Amino acid sequence: MSRWWREAALYQIYPRSFQDSDGDGIGDLEGIRRRLDHIAELGVGAVWLSPIFRSPMADFGYDVSDYRNIDPLFGDMAAFDRLLQEVHARGLKLLLDFVPNHSSDQHPWFQESRSSRENPRRDWYIWRDPAPDGSPPNNWTSNFGGSAWAWDEPTGQYYYHAFLAEQPDLNWRNPEVRAAMHDVLRFWLDKGVDGFRVDVIWHLIKDAQFRDNPPNPAYAPGRPDIDRYLQVHSADQPEVHNVIAELRAVIESYPDRLLIGEIYLPIERLMAYYGHDNRGVHLPFNFQLIQCTWRADVLGKLIDEYEAALPEGGWPNWVLSNHDQPRIAARVGDAQARIAAMLLLTLRGTPTLYYGDEIGIYDIDMSEETVLDPAAINEPGVSFNRDRSRSPMQWTKQEFAGFSNVKTWLPLTDDWKQRNAAVQGEEPASMLNLYRALLRLRCVERDLLAGAYRRISSDNPVLIYQRGQTIGVVLNLSSENVPLVLPTEWRNVSVLLSARKVKPLPHMPTDLSGGEGLILRIADGAE
Repeated sequence: MSRWWREAALYQIYPRSFQDSDGDGIGDLEGIRRRLDHIAELGVGAVWLSPIFRSPMADFGYDVSDYRNIDPLFGDMAAFDRLLQEVHARGLKLLLDFVPNHSSDQHPWFQESRSSRENPRRDWYIWRDPAPDGSPPNNWTSNFGGSAWAWDEPTGQYYYHAFLAEQPDLNWRNPEVRAAMHDVLRFWLDKGVDGFRVDVIWHLIKDAQFRDNPPNPAYAPGRPDIDRYLQVHSADQPEVHNVIAELRAVIESYPDRLLIGEIYLPIERLMAYYGHDNRGVHLPFNFQLIQCTWRADVLGKLIDEYEAALPEGGWPNWVLSNHDQPRIAARVGDAQARIAAMLLLTLRGTPTLYYGDEIGIYDIDMSEETVLDPAAINEPGVSFNRDRSRSPMQWTKQEFAGFSNVKTWLPLTDDWKQRNAAVQGEEPASMLNLYRALLRLRCVERDLLAGAYRRISSDNPVLIYQRGQTIGVVLNLSSENVPLVLPTEWRNVSVLLSARKVKPLPHMPTDLSGGEGLILRIADGAE
């Protein structure tokens, strides 16, 4: 059986922000279809779409009211079918965002569940009696601030919501819920979708006794509410792995489909999501590069730890940015964003790119009055405003950056007239052409796809590692020029690609410039 994702780079699209085709300032499916050539020319192998299902948009699509329908904001099922067909015609795969932990409170299932305690779907969601004093059943906290319990006056119980009150959690201990969600997967798999990224998969099962979470001794004022307690009982329960194995079984009943899990956990807990005998998710998303300090010694250590922790047969993966976190360019700056690209696309495993990173988009600035992100509205100045990393893709220097012909739903970056795909396409050493070159090199150099990873050195500020027998990578994670000292076992070395010049170099430099990275051909080196 094919394991295409071992060689394909994944490309995440936030549909509201990729391309507007109907003049409402918001991206849509037809817009994505029109920009498929950009994706194909970039050199990735699969496209992952953030949620496109019908939704009241309380959390911009992560509150689903119909799992089998396209939200009119993005188009209709015919538009989806056209997109899927053209994705496949270009030799690409299409992945959907599956949001099974919670639905919208407007979903018919929840409307039935809350209609009475006797309704057959009452147990499809998590309902509890109040504490003796009428307060919530326990101290569980919403990821978006405040109690995770919402009072329902007509039925005299609280329901649980790990996120917004408009996003009630489904009860995955109920076999009927599991069966219904399996049918949702089959609906899209039958259409030809190539797999799913499962939202907050580690949340699916909660403690059966609903015990209080213990206080977090490291909590400090000014941190989000969710950090007040250690999420010992409200997430990452042992039984979740049985649920995931069932999801995997559905996926495995179709050829060559992929199951990814969104999981923000320490490495040792993350590895459990590969499952017993690798029967969990194919790829538990690895966010170490998003969360780490950008230093050679730190990076070297965390890569070693991650590689060492992988279970036998577990395939690695790496993520630099996504729709919930600050963009890589905002975290490390323009020069180091190039180094980050080289790191992402030369490490062992499946890389995931976030739309716009290929042109170095950074986080947008927004005044408090213009914030749309409900998490940031609930906890102003505490939670990261996710709007800042969801701004529209910048295509051209024409008005509205070629994204739309009207005001865009979120602002563009201040430098959009220079930082756009059209301008960078014409600049040989641009960020866009660096990504293209890296992805081309990754396709033709077998050791970048399948070669073992071995760290050679991570003496600040330079990280050096080897892939297989033939590829060396040297990254300067500082702005300072340093002497270029290669391992003595690397002989007959040539430069395949420079991060700064985006081309091979005719001679080996004696110094490594600040923000420079080199991919080297090792004609004679130790394995």
